[in-house]
Amino acid sequence: MSYVPALKKHYKDNIIKELVSEFQYKSIMQAPKIEKIIVSMGVGDAVKNKKLLDSAVYELSQITGQRAVKTKAKKAIAGFKIRQGQEIGAKVTLRGNIMYEFLYKLINLALPRVKDFRGVNGNAFDGNGNYSFGIAEQIIFSEIDYDKIERISGLNVTIVTTALNDREGKALLSKFGMPFSN
Repeated sequence: MSYVPALKKHYKDNIIKELVSEFQYKSIMQAPKIEKIIVSMGVGDAVKNKKLLDSAVYELSQITGQRAVKTKAKKAIAGFKIRQGQEIGAKVTLRGNIMYEFLYKLINLALPRVKDFRGVNGNAFDGNGNYSFGIAEQIIFSEIDYDKIERISGLNVTIVTTALNDREGKALLSKFGMPFSN
């Protein structure tokens, strides 16, 4: 038998049943689920220092356990000295078991390490049940060695769900243990 992450097992065994009873779905297939998690890091200073971008790719790969890709600017912005097509960030799209492992690590290990943490904003949904939030420092993840980082930088996390609205999305993430402040 193959390995199944604890959160995935918890979702299949408990969360689906709770969501079906809470929202009166006719089928368990209507229950929302997490499709993917996108973790991205913008490195604006990569224009001047290419080493920062390579460092960001390495750090995202360490945090998520999956190789990060460099992202390019969609359009030129003269004020920031950015040209179209220039590499200015890194991102990782997580799906499947790696996604559940990252979510577990985020909720139970990383977020509690944030200084003065009181929970994440419960109003940061996009209207379709997807949730996005930012993390100010990448050093809250235990995989990052504080002595080896180029600089402290933040990252963005987007959790894409199949929920039809924000209420369903928030209920889903709450049942996974996401610490909402409101």
